[in-house]
Amino acid sequence: MKHLYKYLIALVAITWGCNDSFLERFPLDSINEKTYWNSENDLKIYNNKLYHRAADQYKYLFMTGFTRSAWSSGYVGMFWDDCQSDNCAPSDSKLDSYARIAAGLHTVPSTSPAGGWIWDLLRHCNNFLDNYSKAKVSDAVKGYYAGEVRLFRAWFYFDKVKRYGDVPWAGQTVNIESDILYAKRTNRNDVMDSVLVDLNYATQNMSEAWYKNEPDRLNRWSALAIKSRICLYEGTYRKYRNIDGAEKYLQEAASAAEELINNGPYSLINTGHPESDYASVFTQVDLTRHSEVIFSRKYKTGVLGHRFKGYYGRKNGATLSLAEDFLCTDGKPIQLSSEYQGDATIEDFYKNRDPRMTQITIEPGTKGPFVGCSWGNKPAPRLPGQTGGGLITTTGFPFSKFFEIKDYKKGYGKEENDAPIIRLAEVMLNFAEAKAELGTISQADLDKSINKLRDRVAMPHLGLNPPMDPKYASEGISSLIVEIRRERRIELAVEGYRYDDLMRWKKGHYLNNRVLGMRLEDDQLTRYEKTYVKRIEIGGKKYIDVYQGAELGERVFDENKHYLFPIPLSAISQNPNLGQNPGW
Repeated sequence: MKHLYKYLIALVAITWGCNDSFLERFPLDSINEKTYWNSENDLKIYNNKLYHRAADQYKYLFMTGFTRSAWSSGYVGMFWDDCQSDNCAPSDSKLDSYARIAAGLHTVPSTSPAGGWIWDLLRHCNNFLDNYSKAKVSDAVKGYYAGEVRLFRAWFYFDKVKRYGDVPWAGQTVNIESDILYAKRTNRNDVMDSVLVDLNYATQNMSEAWYKNEPDRLNRWSALAIKSRICLYEGTYRKYRNIDGAEKYLQEAASAAEELINNGPYSLINTGHPESDYASVFTQVDLTRHSEVIFSRKYKTGVLGHRFKGYYGRKNGATLSLAEDFLCTDGKPIQLSSEYQGDATIEDFYKNRDPRMTQITIEPGTKGPFVGCSWGNKPAPRLPGQTGGGLITTTGFPFSKFFEIKDYKKGYGKEENDAPIIRLAEVMLNFAEAKAELGTISQADLDKSINKLRDRVAMPHLGLNPPMDPKYASEGISSLIVEIRRERRIELAVEGYRYDDLMRWKKGHYLNNRVLGMRLEDDQLTRYEKTYVKRIEIGGKKYIDVYQGAELGERVFDENKHYLFPIPLSAISQNPNLGQNPGW
């Protein structure tokens, strides 16, 4: 058995996304509770399973990365998550479930979908916490692994609360006789207060040394990053709904982020190449030792490969809303900048813009990074209906972020570029937003956060009193918060954050807007022979209207309903005391 333990440790050090059949050889769910909990190795082996469980895309989606199996790379993963927001415009059947959420057309499921009302990860966490103190190791070592488990439990519950609001809180292992199986749901505010207790324990007890000694595990720095993410969500969620405790959570978010920024071992990649440094973060085979990536989903051919890039050609594209949000090179929004060249042609629209625009989407007239793949032999943009090759985009703004031709050419199930789950850039954005929402932000705070991101792409610094973008003048927020939110949207585009951001800001109404693409006047149509895109005239200009005439074009975000998802009917039938969320 000792040899099996050693082999499992070695395998998890390679990747925590291993195949089910191998890991299941060690019966973690049927260990002898009386004899198992002895050594540090016992604690480590037990916790290894947490990574495996949390990455199970058929159950949970908060650590998915690019996917957990090659065949589902085309519709499960962080990139596709943005398809349920106002960043993307998918028209592929495999992405329909995301598009229906964005349009407010999802319905009450009979059974739990992935990422839904599924709880076995919680049982695994609580079983550890009920037993780990038996181990004959120091309190410090116990704290390392207990912190790891409590971080997972906090992340798990955060994911549930985001989706369902009130959920049952279970702080101990649940068995068939537990009253909680038939209890009402716990108020979301109380659940999140318990989540904060877990986060504080994790940040105070987890090992900093794991950064070097156990690089594939979450560590204390990871805990600070996750704490900043969760507390920012909760702080803004409460602030924009007038719920008590907003300031406490915003301060916790700012403090956790600042400690990581000031003292952590991470730094942004900035080699002096603003045209490529940003994009380089997303095309790496191995992110384990990457200076900017705090935690990543690992892939390795023969253990767990994906096919994300092979499915990259699914009909999709950045929305006009996202494309318009890229600043001009003078640091001003398009409606205020003298550098903006207008949108009479797609080439004009791309001129003098934030360099991230051509590292997230493809510059018009180029093949971008796709030269050498089956749909990369025609210059962008290629619109629906056009033939002869080329990446088809629904909007005129084809994505390029994450694509790397060498990984694509490895083939089905052999792509192995890692997926960044937590980046330093996000922590910097969390810090700036939390401080701004608290009203305590200084120029020094901006300079060590957002302006570091802008330095990387050679963009002008953000000051405390930027001009108000007319696009957001009626949103009831300051011009500074507008710009911080813009920076977040651009920097984290198609990494799976945007939908959550809209929900916490109480800006679900953005999803009601028509999904538009590039301006396409009659005199430009000959450039896109045989395209069948539909257009709409707005303000005397014609734009691609992606879902015109389709069910997905009838968009409705119900403020009294759609901030939460429905509880599956099967869960309510088993416990009627759960009730259903409002409007469902």
